[in-house]
Order: sequence, then C-alpha cells, then structure tokens
Amino acid sequence: MTGVALLGAGIFAREQHLPAIESTPTLALKAIYSRSRRAASALAALTRNPTAIDVYFDVDDSTSTSPEADKSLDALLQRTDISAVIITLPIVHQPHVIEQALKAGKHVLSEKPIAKDLAEGQRLIGLYEALPQAERPLWGVAENYRFMDSLRYAAEKVREIGGNLLAFRLMRYGFVAEGNKYFATEWRKTPAYQGGFLLDGGVHFVAALRLLLNAADDDIIKVAGFSALLEERLPPLDTVHAVAVTWRGVAGTIAMSFGTEFKSGTEVEVITTNGVVVWTPDEVRIVARKRDGDGKEEDTRRFPYSTGVTNEVGAFARAIETGETDQGLMPREALKDLEIVQGLLESGSAGGRVKIAQA
Repeated sequence: MTGVALLGAGIFAREQHLPAIESTPTLALKAIYSRSRRAASALAALTRNPTAIDVYFDVDDSTSTSPEADKSLDALLQRTDISAVIITLPIVHQPHVIEQALKAGKHVLSEKPIAKDLAEGQRLIGLYEALPQAERPLWGVAENYRFMDSLRYAAEKVREIGGNLLAFRLMRYGFVAEGNKYFATEWRKTPAYQGGFLLDGGVHFVAALRLLLNAADDDIIKVAGFSALLEERLPPLDTVHAVAVTWRGVAGTIAMSFGTEFKSGTEVEVITTNGVVVWTPDEVRIVARKRDGDGKEEDTRRFPYSTGVTNEVGAFARAIETGETDQGLMPREALKDLEIVQGLLESGSAGGRVKIAQA
C-alpha cells in the first residue's frame, strides 16, 4: 500500500482525484494540502475516513485557537509514510511544488499542463532528469484524456486499420459561460499564463489528437494559426484556427474555441489509405477497407462518458509498484502537448507565421 497526499483542494481535486484515489486499492490517502486550512479541511471532510486524514496549509483561516504542530507543505513532504503526491494546483503555482516534492524523494503525479510555458516545462524536465537515477522518484503528468477508454480504443483502431496517414482534423468548439464552475475560479478569470482556456483546456484536445497520430506513427512538427478573442470575459484568447504538419509531411487542421455559444462538440478524425477513425469522447466511428480488399466495413461503438482520471491514477499506482511508467504519463509527452499549444498561440500572435517544434 502506497501512502499518498493530495496537494490541492479545488474542483478537480474534489470531483475527480479524490474519488480516483479512494477507488485505487493500492493507494492510501494520508493527507491533504491546500493554501488555506478551511479548504483542506473541507475536502478532508468528504473522504471515507476524515479522522484519518491530516490537513496541511499555508494560511490558518479557521477559528481554532489551539496550538498546532507544523502544518506546512515542507512538513508534509518530510513524512516517511507518504511516498507519493498528486498535485492539482493552479498552473503558475505547480512547478515550484513539483520541484519541492521531487527533491523530497516523493513520486509525483502533477496535473496538466506540465507548466505555463515551454521554457518552464523544459527546466522542470532538466531538473528531474539530472537527479541521480538510483534516487529518482517517478514523475507523471496527469493528462487524463490519454486514459479515456474511448480514446484508447480509437488509437487501437488506427493501428489496426493501418495504411499511410493522409489527413487529420481536430475540432473543438464550446462556450465557457459566466456561471461555469471553472470560470468561477479567480486564477482562471484573470490568467497569469499564456492562452487562458486555450492552454488550460487546449492541451487535452491536442493530447487526444497526438495519441491518434502516434498510433499512425506520426506527430506534429509545424503549426501555423490565427487566433482571436470572441468572448471578452476569456482573455487573452479563446479561439485558434490552424494548419498543422507532421514529420512525414502530412497536413491537417486544428480548430479550438471556448467562445462559441451556439456551436459545441469535440471530434478528432484520422484518415489513412486504409480507412478513417473518428473519435468523440463518447463514440468511435470507423470506416475501413475489408481485410480481403473487397469493399468497406463500418462500425460505431459508444462509450459511457468518463474523464479517464480513475484509469490515470491507477496507472500511476501501478508505475510506483512496477517501476514501469505508462507512456501516457511521460512528462515529455506533456511537454510536446504544451509545445504545440504554445506554437499555435505564438503563430496566431505573429499573424500565422509557421512555428517549428523544438522540444
């Protein structure tokens, strides 16, 4: 059994990570950390056994006047019965905590994106890879889309139908309403990082596209896009339309918007010389050449919607036990997702100038 602490007590920690930890038999939740004592305590109260959960915080905003032991994050990271942490903090605050936890020898699962920009992501990976290998803990980046059953099935089908990649398409339209629970968080209303929701949410859809492209043995190396702010509440940008090119020279399109009220939906399409696979979060459609080459086969499979977080946390737990990390958790995969999103943003700000992959 691995002792784990949950660092962060926001919406995603409460609704996704806490249930995922408690449903993973090899993980034992020991502690919760948040900036405020109230937030940490409120989340601890929702656990199966609140009296067994210790809370740690930076600011004691409770009404208690009783003396307390050291409840800082440093004190939590010194505990020998906690060997892993799951970090769900605001984008700009995560890198410092990731660094603290890794230096303390804790296994880390940190929420996407890996960092606010490519330079910070590269710095973190450089720091991690410089740790002595014999003492290096596991670090995974929690891109839950890579663990959605529907997306993994779609990737299997891309591999199964085979053929040469001809084209691809990512389409994601939606609207972040004023009452949206994620928009209600102050750090998202006035983002101190590039792209706003295009970074925070966009990495999900780029990760989905890349998983299917990788299944076709290809990946994106160049992008050229145009960006816009359609909804003034969502600065600095909420929309990007782009062309992307893979290392094999195949072109495709990327369209992502968080500011289109009357258009919504998420779809990734991969077209090869043998067929086409179309993924949505709850459905996978396939049209493929029959194995004997005579005619076509069509199939549609529906999936109950799942965020993939339970699968992701389970993969993290298995990696701790076996020492073998799932490809979907690899920090360099998350860095590539970030690089593409940053490339889209930079190309858009430069009027469509082509951005070349560097990571």
